[in-house]
Amino acid sequence: MNFTFKITCTDEKGLVYRISEVLLENGLNIIKNDEFVDSEKSLFFMRTEVAGIADPQKVIAQLQDQLGDCEIELSNDRPKDVIVFVTKEHHCLSDLLIRNQFKDLNFNILAVVGNYENLRDLTEKFDIPFHYMAAENITRDAHENQIKETLKNYEFDYLVLAKFMRILTPEFIKDFKGKIINIHHSFLPAFIGANPYKQAFERGVKIIGATAHFVTNDLDEGPIIYQDIIKVTHSKTAKDLAKLGRDVEKNVLANALKLIFEDKVFIDGNKTIIFE
Repeated sequence: MNFTFKITCTDEKGLVYRISEVLLENGLNIIKNDEFVDSEKSLFFMRTEVAGIADPQKVIAQLQDQLGDCEIELSNDRPKDVIVFVTKEHHCLSDLLIRNQFKDLNFNILAVVGNYENLRDLTEKFDIPFHYMAAENITRDAHENQIKETLKNYEFDYLVLAKFMRILTPEFIKDFKGKIINIHHSFLPAFIGANPYKQAFERGVKIIGATAHFVTNDLDEGPIIYQDIIKVTHSKTAKDLAKLGRDVEKNVLANALKLIFEDKVFIDGNKTIIFE
């Protein structure tokens, strides 16, 4: 079986040797290895793909004995299970449903949660459950509590906000820390919040982009996973920019999820370390 170890610890000499020694002692063969040292923080990051038969928890215990205070994440190559959150826009959800159908990404969409019913028919065409959670005439906390009750019916790895136009409360974010991924319709940190294409048009930008990031309590300021842009000219209206932006958004989200589902992303404070 193949496993991936993600290790974060204080940088010091001999780390790669000591880690490799533990893996060898357990009969594991290194297939691919990536390392990075943040010299300012003196932090060492290592992502190692291994093959072989071993007790993963035993290997983790031995690594912790060797390395001391460290973070070790273990994963295998199974598809990641996700719940997708939506509002009214279909482009990101449509793309994910197609990729899920043809297994273009290493994931399974377990369900879709929407605060409007607009995307129910689309979702159910792919035999995926759609849960409608109306947000009108209800407090934000009550709305999120309804969502949490629905989520209890699923065992999932990530929540994907595919144009879910609601600001989540700190309590909800805390409950799923490091597990919520959002696609933002601009090249952050520019044009945060609502109406980014109108903001971009009014500034006469020459590029538009999109940003996929982890969700934190700071609006649109979580660790960035993936970004991309396209060039535009003064001839484009705000409506044109929004249309072009939708293509960028779905591609950026898909690329970000690919990195996450292949266990290539480390969260380091408010930024990411990514081994592509």
